[in-house]
Amino acid sequence: MLSLSSCCRHATRSLSAISDSNAICTGLPALTTQVRNYAKARPGVAKPSSHGFSKVQKKGKGGDLEGADQVAATKRKRYTAFLPMPAAQLTHPLFEADRRNGQLHLQNFHPEILTDAVTSQALAFPQNDKDPFRIFGLPRNLLVEYRILSKPCSVIRGVTIDVINKLDAASLEDSTNHRLVVAGPPGCGKSVVVLQALQYCYMRDWIVLYFPRAINLVNSTTSYAYDPRTLTYTQPVFAYQTLERLLTVNGPRLEQLRTQASVEVERRGTVPAGTTLVDLVKVGTKEQALAPTVLAAVLSELGEQTTFPVLLAIDDFQAIYCKTKYRDPHYSRIQPYHLSMPRLLLEYASGLRRFARGAVIGALSGTDTTFKLPLELAEALGLPPTSPSGPYAKRVPELQDYAKGLSRVSVPDALTVSEATELFDVWARDRAIPAAPNDELFLAKYSESGGNARDFIWKGLLSTLAL
Repeated sequence: MLSLSSCCRHATRSLSAISDSNAICTGLPALTTQVRNYAKARPGVAKPSSHGFSKVQKKGKGGDLEGADQVAATKRKRYTAFLPMPAAQLTHPLFEADRRNGQLHLQNFHPEILTDAVTSQALAFPQNDKDPFRIFGLPRNLLVEYRILSKPCSVIRGVTIDVINKLDAASLEDSTNHRLVVAGPPGCGKSVVVLQALQYCYMRDWIVLYFPRAINLVNSTTSYAYDPRTLTYTQPVFAYQTLERLLTVNGPRLEQLRTQASVEVERRGTVPAGTTLVDLVKVGTKEQALAPTVLAAVLSELGEQTTFPVLLAIDDFQAIYCKTKYRDPHYSRIQPYHLSMPRLLLEYASGLRRFARGAVIGALSGTDTTFKLPLELAEALGLPPTSPSGPYAKRVPELQDYAKGLSRVSVPDALTVSEATELFDVWARDRAIPAAPNDELFLAKYSESGGNARDFIWKGLLSTLAL
């Protein structure tokens, strides 16, 4: 028997050596030691990632992703939704754009034909590169709908004709008497009415300025800086973008107009009287910090001239009356009239600033519940308030002054049967309805939606289409 010290000296031998010696002594076969690596992935097996997508790596000579494959994998990881397939892979006739355009034949939207005779008829918007809704943008719901349809179009309703008649009268009068607010229940088509009015005025040789998502003015998504000269917070980035879009849409008309007075611009000296408005706009587009001052000066010049009528259209109109998400140095929320862009729009909406010829039109929206209809605006328009409205409810006097004199234009709660039929026919002829279009489907979806335009499309016709 070996001593304890001898066992300790031989204790460092490997497991394989011990097993071999035991096998020689006893005559049994040698033991095989198995090494188990639990954390090591099996070669050739893709590891499933989160969100249900698998990562398949293609190794090159060095074991890393090749250059082109690495870029493609990065793009696939970054953009994982709403990616259009290549045109070559869309071989089904449903995805052939030429055939879809050939199926949908609509009369073009033109001011001369907008009468009671075309009520409940669908008209296609012209597809030009400098159309207002292409440059200024669209509300989110309309943008998605027009991407599904092969061409942008809308149904002319009775309220559309009423608004157009008001704008015809405003083309010869002061904008103080023509400050319209389109109101109605959610999804009834307020944004479409404003878009139709915008397109009508643009084709009637108006100068148009459109804010399709006024919530972006107050939701703290753009930079802002305090200006001690005006005691307000300026928004240079948004003012710069507004000047660029105004120039792109109305360039030929602005070229015909000249400043009636000199304009003082910081660090740029004085812009002399007689300068074209195009040159004045370019002063603001060359230096972003000057954009708020230049935008206010351009709108003031447009308010004095009488050559062209001017339309100021604002969607999400109630947002510019709500307390913003911007914060001051004390981390208190800033009022809208302390921000340069909302204040500028409020002054035109209230009549403190005016256009010699033109109108201001806005549309209320209930899509974003963060910016609900404020009490001051609801009382000015005669609408049911969405917040406590008793005699002891707090009201902001400045917002009450900005809401005075606004005229309400009510949109019907539901589509008429003829309007819904035309809308259904447009989506059916464009083959955008996932189900087979028939009378039973129309009556079922019209009844389910209660005639609401948005619900008729999204919760009715497109309810089985996954986007």
